[in-house]
Amino acid sequence: MTVLGSATAMTLCERMRRVAAIAATHADAVDTAARFPREAVDAMRQERLLGCQIPVELGGDGASVAEISELCTILGQACSAAAMVFAMHQIKVSSLVSHGEGDDWHRGFMARVAGEQLLLASATTEGGIGGNLRNSICAIEVDGDTCRLQKDATVISYGTEADAILITSRAHPAAASSDQVMTVFLKDQYTLERTHVWDTLGMRGTCSDGFLFKGEAPAKQILPRPFAEIAAQSMLAHSHILWSAVWYGIAADAFVKAQAFVRAAARRSPDQVPPGALRVAEASALLQGVKASIVAAIEKYDAARQDEDKLSAMSFAVAMNNLKIASSQTILSIINHCMLICGILAYKNGTPFSLGRHLRDAHSAQLMISNDRILGNTSTMLLVHKQDTSLYG
Repeated sequence: MTVLGSATAMTLCERMRRVAAIAATHADAVDTAARFPREAVDAMRQERLLGCQIPVELGGDGASVAEISELCTILGQACSAAAMVFAMHQIKVSSLVSHGEGDDWHRGFMARVAGEQLLLASATTEGGIGGNLRNSICAIEVDGDTCRLQKDATVISYGTEADAILITSRAHPAAASSDQVMTVFLKDQYTLERTHVWDTLGMRGTCSDGFLFKGEAPAKQILPRPFAEIAAQSMLAHSHILWSAVWYGIAADAFVKAQAFVRAAARRSPDQVPPGALRVAEASALLQGVKASIVAAIEKYDAARQDEDKLSAMSFAVAMNNLKIASSQTILSIINHCMLICGILAYKNGTPFSLGRHLRDAHSAQLMISNDRILGNTSTMLLVHKQDTSLYG
């Protein structure tokens, strides 16, 4: 596992802290107007963080999943929408790094991502299927050296802002719904017709509108590995780890506010234990649990990532699913504790202890991808897979 005290990791964190300072300044405006966190993304480009996962020989930093998770947490404490944009971008980059490095076109594209700081979006959801990313209705059509695709994509986060979209489809018109490929389409190779507007309770700045996607590109832009392998071996782990890191950042910022509130109360009445002090201790324990779960998942991924059999094993999928379920549920408990600690000042907008945005953004965690869908998949696997009950297994 990468040591986060390394010089590279420290430099990455310093760069992201500069981005976070900018993101925090605009976080409330991004949320209120449900607008793209442009200032934060421009700062990411300025700090050359969009290509940080790209291998060094292709112009990136070769950042590990541990390092990128730390960056997500830093940004999550400033602006959760900006952090989620960064996380979703890095999940797409992981598909390229893990499954496109042996292909000339995709190596060249990775060099462009690092050199030009391109922002990547994802189109895996589809009308009629919803969030079941392992099935598609639409099919890519290959005609000689050209491929064409039309997809009713019910969600493409920051779709109009992206420089490229990685999109899933059936491998050909006669393919089964689960026989899928992922294709890279550059901005000038597709059109987007908006079909749904993203007006939501939280995570408003991800601008996750729905679109009718129509694209035409060289067929060599189809990733060479089946999407089933991409989903199991890179997307599953990166999605649940990086999302959890963002959610941890949201909860951590709420905890910092609550701790500051209790400390201020203690200074005002030094002879009394503030009424919220016990809840701070409870929130601290919950926060540490989320952190430990993320670190354990990163270590499990690092141990398995050179072995395709381990990455595709049921035990690995169950572990990653459990991380997503646990972190998405626990952060709500943490933020609720913090709301009770800070009281009406947390409930009101515009105070130093306001937590309304944190709470609303955190509610997205159980819905993207739905916890019920994940629990259903896990329950099916556990019918045939024995749960690992060892401490270090």
